[in-house]
Amino acid sequence: MSTLTVYSDSNSQQPRTQTNDPATITTELAAAGIRFEQWQTRDDIQAGDSQERVLKAYASDVQRLINEQGYQSVDVISIDRHNPQKDALRQKFLAEHTHSEDEVRFFVQGQGLFALHLGDQVFEILCEKGDLLSVPANTQHWFDLGPEPDLVAIRFFNNPDGWVANYTGSDIAEHYSRIESRIAASQ
Repeated sequence: MSTLTVYSDSNSQQPRTQTNDPATITTELAAAGIRFEQWQTRDDIQAGDSQERVLKAYASDVQRLINEQGYQSVDVISIDRHNPQKDALRQKFLAEHTHSEDEVRFFVQGQGLFALHLGDQVFEILCEKGDLLSVPANTQHWFDLGPEPDLVAIRFFNNPDGWVANYTGSDIAEHYSRIESRIAASQ
């Protein structure tokens, strides 16, 4: 279940608010300039499937968003617990960073934990299958795909080079949740 938890950026132990209601998540994130939507998904795509298979299955949704937002490149992250690069990928995303463009992900399968550092708050969004999240350019954030990933996400970019991170050097991400604790809390 998709969950939004908001903390002070100086207190990672006491949430200010938490909700599982999709309408409330959408409203709260929109007020912070973040796009959150829930899209229809298919059941025939699994972690480890090729980029070509995933993009073909979601061709009309991908094209609609490209037409709407003018994205210049699209790729797929498809990773399961057997992937030998899973630990390196997890570490790459876990450090706080920004992008010079929007970061947009549509979760086709599985889940991931986005954390957005907005002003004096940290917004943790446990994204699930069907969730679309658009993080505006230059937003400080990090992402946890977990130690045993089961994730397929379509990523949209304004930059033809794709995913390029600008790390902030802050250790703030080390003080907030990992996906394992968010999943346990939502059950």
